Amino acid sequence: MRTDKIAAFVRESRKAAGLTQEEFAIRSGLGLRFVHELEQGKETVRLDKVNQALAMFGMEAVPGRKEPIREDEQP
Repeated sequence: MRTDKIAAFVRESRKAAGLTQEEFAIRSGLGLRFVHELEQGKETVRLDKVNQALAMFGMEAVPGRKEPIREDEQP
């Protein structure tokens, strides 16, 4: 899962909606710690909770073809 793209989407969408992380957590039914970790791009977040967050913006994470890693993204 490309957590960096999801993190950026959630963070930007939350801010565009005028919500703090705490307000977003309350409205979405998620914990503040989870919201913080999600927006930081933590790799080991639960997909069901990711979808709970994305549902606030009418979106969901679905299986898809993995993008190839570019040379400039190599660890």
